Amino acid sequence: MASLLQQELAQVLQRDLPHLFGGGLVPSISAVHITPDLAVARVYLSLLLGNDAAERVEIIREHTKEIRHALGKRIRNQARVVPELHFFHDDSAAYAAHMDQVLSKLDIPPAPPETGDDDEPETPRPRLFN
Repeated sequence: MASLLQQELAQVLQRDLPHLFGGGLVPSISAVHITPDLAVARVYLSLLLGNDAAERVEIIREHTKEIRHALGKRIRNQARVVPELHFFHDDSAAYAAHMDQVLSKLDIPPAPPETGDDDEPETPRPRLFN
């Protein structure tokens, strides 16, 4: 059900309701988590470009009723009830980019070369129990 909602919500935002974004980029849906009773769906939006992510999520939240109605038209043959939609900004891509930047700045020294002294016999380990 979550993957169906993810696909259909993407279609709703891209084809049915693109006017919500004023000609700007339509957010992609990175994940949908649905409650076991199928009553509530948490929709995570990936807003890669622009610093106005909070504003864009707020616009979507203001139009939740319209989005849910359009979704209901699309899934009426697959689902009896259209879940309540809660939209959230998914900042995992920005976090991954930040972590990549942090890791690239680290000064990690190279590992010491291996000695290669495999010809020496191994020293026996002391016995702990008789």
